[in-house]
Amino acid sequence: MTGKLSPSDPSRVGGHRLLARLGAGGMGVVYLGRAPSGELAAVKVILPEYADQPAFRARFRREVAAARRVRSPWAVPVTGADPDAPAPWLATAFVPGPSLAEAVAARGPLPPPAVRALGRMLARALTAVHDAGLVHRDVKPGNVLLALDGPRLIDFGIARAAEETALTSAGMVVGTPGFLAPEQARARPATWASDVFALGCLLSYAATGRPPFGTGTVDALLYRTVHDEPDLDGLPDGLREPLARCLAKDPAARPTAREAAEALGGNTPSDAADWLPDDVVRLIADRSAAMLALPDIEATALDAGADEPPAEVPGAARPAPRPGSRRRFLVLGGAALLAAGGGAALRASRGGGPAPSVPRRLLGVQADLTGPQKAVGQAQERGVRLAVEQFNAREDKPFTLTLTVVDDGGDEARAVRVARALAADPGLLAVIGSTGDRTTGASLDAYDAQLVPQLTASSAQAVYGVSRPRRFLQAVPGYLVTPALIALRLAGAGVERAGVLIDRDGGIPSWQIGHTTFQSLGAVRIPAEPRVVPRLAGDLAPVVGEMLAHAPDGFVYTGTPARAAAVARALAERRFTGVRVLGYPAAGREFLTAAGPAAEGWQVFAPYIDPSAARVRGFAAAYRGRYGSAPPYWAAEAYDVARMVLARVAGAGGWLSRATLYGLLAKGTYKGLVRTYAFDEDQQLKGYDVFRYEVRGGRYAYAGEAAL
Repeated sequence: MTGKLSPSDPSRVGGHRLLARLGAGGMGVVYLGRAPSGELAAVKVILPEYADQPAFRARFRREVAAARRVRSPWAVPVTGADPDAPAPWLATAFVPGPSLAEAVAARGPLPPPAVRALGRMLARALTAVHDAGLVHRDVKPGNVLLALDGPRLIDFGIARAAEETALTSAGMVVGTPGFLAPEQARARPATWASDVFALGCLLSYAATGRPPFGTGTVDALLYRTVHDEPDLDGLPDGLREPLARCLAKDPAARPTAREAAEALGGNTPSDAADWLPDDVVRLIADRSAAMLALPDIEATALDAGADEPPAEVPGAARPAPRPGSRRRFLVLGGAALLAAGGGAALRASRGGGPAPSVPRRLLGVQADLTGPQKAVGQAQERGVRLAVEQFNAREDKPFTLTLTVVDDGGDEARAVRVARALAADPGLLAVIGSTGDRTTGASLDAYDAQLVPQLTASSAQAVYGVSRPRRFLQAVPGYLVTPALIALRLAGAGVERAGVLIDRDGGIPSWQIGHTTFQSLGAVRIPAEPRVVPRLAGDLAPVVGEMLAHAPDGFVYTGTPARAAAVARALAERRFTGVRVLGYPAAGREFLTAAGPAAEGWQVFAPYIDPSAARVRGFAAAYRGRYGSAPPYWAAEAYDVARMVLARVAGAGGWLSRATLYGLLAKGTYKGLVRTYAFDEDQQLKGYDVFRYEVRGGRYAYAGEAAL
């Protein structure tokens, strides 16, 4: 989404009058600009610190040359460039519509005719790319923008001539996991066949709403891409066979891009507005209107002179609707007029009318209130509710806030549905949730499509899906944080050899904590004996026995509470008395009950604070007064996150957009009760605020904050 220019931004680049920021990447900044002709353009400018480096300048020059060689109505064209300027720049036609990833997240899978039309047009775009001697190497939903007259393939930033693929560093995976070919997953050179495989992944995603190799960590996605068959369930018969051919493991068995276009059958719709369903057409129109509704457009137009032609948006429908298109014309309404270059309409709407009414101020909570993590979800809902009630009770409050709670039941499909419904409320400022990793990941695109800031207080997964950027903040230390503290604890206790048992039944948390613990033990020079057991493994006692044969004096288990109890009993039966550490997702009440006396002495490093801790006693007293019981784990963290959001909104007097709120949250620092909240460029929490527990007397006894 667009943002205002900063004082340090240039006002003009290569004859383009810059209007706003569209985004920033590792090498440069992308601006919305108006060319001397009046056309809008996306202008990419290399950052000064990179422009003077020959390798970066050569890469940019290569990018310009690659993009200029592509000629297709379905690929965004280059409209200008100067790779040798002091600040090298590249301008492409501006497409104001949403990406395919945003459209699917907001409106769900596309109907089969739309997927076939999408596939034909993108396959023809890839044909043009390949005919120019290039390989795109990153064909994914985020790199396809939707316009009324068809899709646009964008981002040739990593496209390379086929003969130049040797320039890629050995062992480097290029592309987006989940949307790259097996040969790319093996860090081998990408070819034209690799783009066709990625196209198959993209079209399967468009038709089903899910990537064919699932979601999860990068390692898991790469493994499934290489070894597993794609999940094509739900594909209609007319799409299954051509997409299965595109997704062949052997590159030689895949069709060319031109053959893929022919296999999808039919012709591009003659009526440009009829290739997508109504709800996606409306999304394109609404997003186009939002992208062009910039406060500085009027000043820019006047600055250019009264005779400057009105802005036109490439790809927007302009002809008067034929009878078959009338329905679509009515669907688009005023938003389509703006999307189609209605700069005058925008200026007229900003005339001397009354000021807009103050929107409702709404805070959302998405949580698992009835599913497998309902204890955590209910604790978080109560923590947020307490923060909102305290805010509304203030006499000096600048506004009154309404809290809306949705229950996803811990189910991914339900999480998507409730997120879409909640995000559609124009009064929603931000949402806190979801509770678990899977439901958090499933809901991200729905909130991002509506620009809703989303904060999770409990989901600690390192990677979520494939779409970026997202207005998402992980307000909890990730799974990759606790392993360093576990390793230091074992080193401080004098452990000389450790066993690390990673139970795949614990899913992503088990793998991330266990694998990183093994690596962290190497950093503190503790030899480790790792074991990974599959989800379907039966009795774990024999595995424990094999590990003890190496005489460890420390033991780490990451998995589930029930199987942790079995491991604890197996260690107790073999009279193991060394240091024992449990990955915190396995440290539930079930572990204490099932393990019994064998649970005694196990240690846990967790991101949630104990309600008895001095720093949260005031919160604990308020919680007890409101709900009649002591707060459970995770309630204080949700309370903290809610208070951070409220502080940012109140500081702006309530008059702020979702984008502004996200910027305040992402770039600011907030000192909460549990921890200080500040976020890095990857939207993850900075710092190592983790707390240690030890099982004593059949309960998790709080042992204070763990420190590096």
